[in-house]
Amino acid sequence: ALADDDALTTQLFQYRFSKHSNSKNGQTAAEDGLAGHSFGNIFITTMAAVTGSFERALAESSKVLAIRGQIIPSTLQDVTLYADVLTTAGTEVRVSGESAIPHARAPIERVYLEPDSPPAYPGAVRAILNADLIVLGPGSLYTSLLPNLLAPEIAQAIRVSQAPKIYIANVATQQGETENYTLGDHIRALEKHVGSNFFTHILANNNLRHHSQNNLFDLIIPEIPDTMPYALVQADVIDTDRPWRHHSAKLAAQLIKWFQDKGQRSADL
Repeated sequence: ALADDDALTTQLFQYRFSKHSNSKNGQTAAEDGLAGHSFGNIFITTMAAVTGSFERALAESSKVLAIRGQIIPSTLQDVTLYADVLTTAGTEVRVSGESAIPHARAPIERVYLEPDSPPAYPGAVRAILNADLIVLGPGSLYTSLLPNLLAPEIAQAIRVSQAPKIYIANVATQQGETENYTLGDHIRALEKHVGSNFFTHILANNNLRHHSQNNLFDLIIPEIPDTMPYALVQADVIDTDRPWRHHSAKLAAQLIKWFQDKGQRSADL
């Protein structure tokens, strides 16, 4: 969403290869070894191989894609994402890899990194501590959002920052990760991994008029239990053409409005 022509760029980088035939000669993504992987991950992995480091790959990618802003990694350590998922027999099974976890199609109990507690990239910690606003999300709960918070220094920097902190709730559930989840379930999963009161506000979509035609997702109702200590901000931030995701311009406008309103209220005190 930081790049020019962000709608097409976002679609491109979020595209995940499937097992369906995708070439004229009938070769499948599975035969290519690409099944389950996103183009974005493949792109950055290739850039790292070409440039010699992950850090350099991000910097060069910013130039290639005309990125507005800066992409900073949470850690430079080579880590693997694991998940404990619950089988129909009630036992836990360990699944490894970002692409494999959703394909397990089993309830996720927890995710973790190996090696455990990777050191945070110092530039990321500095950016967090210097931020005027910290926005958590949107993105895949278990394979995108939480992995960044599993670097202890990243989570600690967010926790001690005095900047306003807001969680952007996904507009819809995601197959293989958050099927049948409520907004409260998303929050409980975050709290299970990083503790409570990690943020103060939640921005949730309240345009619920758009539904999946093939039951691939459910829109998330903007409600949380009264026992949760978070302020809920509701707004129409859905992309009506792709109602499983946010509309970037709507979301940006609502974030700016909320941040400015919050700053004005603080100035009036």
